[in-house]
Amino acid sequence: MNKIILESIEDSIALKEKMLQNDETLSKIEAVAELCTKTIQAGNKILIAGNGGSAADSQHFAAELVGRFYLNRPGLGAIALTTDTSIITAIGNDFGFDQIFKKQIEGLGNKGDLFIGISTSGNSKNIIEAIKTCKEKKLQVIGLTGKDGGIMNNVCDINICIPGKITPRVQECHSLIIHILCEIIEDNIFGKTT
Repeated sequence: MNKIILESIEDSIALKEKMLQNDETLSKIEAVAELCTKTIQAGNKILIAGNGGSAADSQHFAAELVGRFYLNRPGLGAIALTTDTSIITAIGNDFGFDQIFKKQIEGLGNKGDLFIGISTSGNSKNIIEAIKTCKEKKLQVIGLTGKDGGIMNNVCDINICIPGKITPRVQECHSLIIHILCEIIEDNIFGKTT
């Protein structure tokens, strides 16, 4: 058997086992699910952003909320700030890449909304800039990070940090967390999902 296959699966399982045994991480996931639920129930929305694979995770999360996770139900308010190439390229060209999420928060974010920034390093400059604007506009901020959590440890209201150093393994944990959040949100708002 190819060594890469076995090691990748073993490493993924090991990191998820760390999550499972970390009560603080589990409590933070539960707290974020409740915050997401309250945000949506109050008529507000969730804004989500990340770069690269984390951009894909942002879009995945928003799609599950707006479309469906388990249930056929009304769409829930979520926007991935990673999808509009005209906005992203215009802001990037005119103001710089560090501003691509900040400017969208300025235009789309309202007090009571929730921002979820995904960064495996916890140091993505455009996520940090967006968080600064969230603080000015009174949006609560959730982080999904890896490694040691980076700068986002100090600027998020809740930062779920996966203590892994290998980016793909951290992203796999982020994907699991996103699915857990979607299931709890659906269950909280619409009743039993499975």
